[in-house]
Amino acid sequence: MDAILNAVEVRVIGSLIEKQITTPEYYPLTLNALVNACNQISNRDPVVTYDEKTVVRALDSLREKQLAWMVTGAGSRVPKYEHRLTEALRLAEQEVAALCVLMLRGPQTLGEIKGRAARMYEFKELEEVEMTLQSLASAEPNPLITKLPRQAGMKESRYAHLLSGEVRIEEPQVAPRLEAATIEVHAENERIVRLENEVENLRQELAELKQQFLDFKHQFE
Repeated sequence: MDAILNAVEVRVIGSLIEKQITTPEYYPLTLNALVNACNQISNRDPVVTYDEKTVVRALDSLREKQLAWMVTGAGSRVPKYEHRLTEALRLAEQEVAALCVLMLRGPQTLGEIKGRAARMYEFKELEEVEMTLQSLASAEPNPLITKLPRQAGMKESRYAHLLSGEVRIEEPQVAPRLEAATIEVHAENERIVRLENEVENLRQELAELKQQFLDFKHQFE
């Protein structure tokens, strides 16, 4: 697959995949059901609030890329939608499950993928998850996932999908630890600023009182 997907398209296809596997009796999905699936609070990161127009635009783009399809028939009163990603990428069921987790939840560790894919595919061991990810990472002609560098403060590396292109991970900036003397000086400076503000306020109030007294005095001259 050469097409690069935007975030909405990834969420739409991920939602279609998840519902196809976990609730096949309701698949393909109506537009309303698909919007609700995209906007779920559980099993989604980030949580989004797409409206119907946003999802329709994504579906139109996915149909042009031959990754989604609209289904109509005598037994259905409204159009329904299904994905074509599995066929386009020739994925095995365990690969579909792992990729779907990354599409719906963002970068994940091996353990997180194993646990969160359980409703779609039951990985027996972490080694099976790792082998599945290795297969996705070596897919031809383009890799589908990548292993991210381990970030500071994290015990394990995470994996991310490449359906939207290269993943940019920004390292969190850690503020340098200040010396005790520096902290004390900053606190003193803050106290001085507060005192200066209070003095200035008192001066203004005193000036206003003086003016009021003069005005009152002039009334009797």
